Amino acid sequence: MRALTVVPLQQDSLSVRDVPDPTPGAGDMLVDGIAIGVCGTDKEIAHGDYGWAPPGSDYLVLGHESLGRVRSAPTGSPFAAGDLVVGVVRRPDPEPCGACAHGQFDMCRNGKYTEHGIKQIHGYGSQQWTVETDYAVKLDPRLADVGMLMEPTTVVAKAWGEVYGVGNRAWFEPRTVLVTGAGPIGLLAAMVGVQKGLDVHVVDVVTNGPKPGIVTDLGATYHSDPVDQVVKTVAPEVVIEATGVTQVIFAALEGTTPYGIVCLTGVSSVGRRVTIDGGSLNRTMVLDNNVIVGSVNANLGHYAAAAGYLAAADEDWLRRLVTRRVPLEKFADAFAAQPDDVKVAITLQ
Repeated sequence: MRALTVVPLQQDSLSVRDVPDPTPGAGDMLVDGIAIGVCGTDKEIAHGDYGWAPPGSDYLVLGHESLGRVRSAPTGSPFAAGDLVVGVVRRPDPEPCGACAHGQFDMCRNGKYTEHGIKQIHGYGSQQWTVETDYAVKLDPRLADVGMLMEPTTVVAKAWGEVYGVGNRAWFEPRTVLVTGAGPIGLLAAMVGVQKGLDVHVVDVVTNGPKPGIVTDLGATYHSDPVDQVVKTVAPEVVIEATGVTQVIFAALEGTTPYGIVCLTGVSSVGRRVTIDGGSLNRTMVLDNNVIVGSVNANLGHYAAAAGYLAAADEDWLRRLVTRRVPLEKFADAFAAQPDDVKVAITLQ
């Protein structure tokens, strides 16, 4: 079968190659791959920035934003042939640490976890793949065109869980949220905010293309002014930060209302310096009881929540997030950014 592969840490090694057909183990399902989403992590691995091949392999199959259809499932499992499924990305470390032992492998303490398509386990970017039934999630059949959005939605589900986990230490009844960045994570974070009944604002630099209309049709407000101005206008109680841009992060930290919560989901590039008034920032955060929290990855509870968020969303709106679909053999097109890209998917069949 054909699969999208890379030689970790080697630039220009991204290719489609023949790989052995998968053989399901005890408790595994055999799944026909439908599509994978392409994100910044995939591009960084393809660039040679990081990535780890499985033991004994000199290549890594990419693809952690999965979507597939069950070909066969173990007798007595909750899955059946024809079910639409995604595979969970992370697996707990083998020791395991306390967090992994309690099913919170997204919060692994020792870093010995593994991840499909990223770290020591082949990803889902192949025409067939296997997955343990305990690490698969069934999707609503109506999501067959957009189910590759599941993994980024799990990231968002965790971020919102972190916000409410922090907020509920005291009386917490947020009304206004600002999402910084209108990429897939930002748009899905806005979607969840709307589902929660919040007044949602999204800020991004673009003024044309699909993003402003996608936000408006969601029932949120789109802004393209400088973020420091938007923060002053909106005065958010919650910020979901999805850019990783340092200037945006600090503007958000300084602009929330008292008891404000900023959840960082974007990963910043290293080597970029900004000048800030650290004393003023510290004073604001202490005197206003503000909180900043980082959030990455997701556990099984977040996957279940994400499936619910997607099932509750408007299907036509979700389809607008998948702006390009590229056949597997033309994979390079998916890694070449286009101005109107939101989410690019690679079709596997």
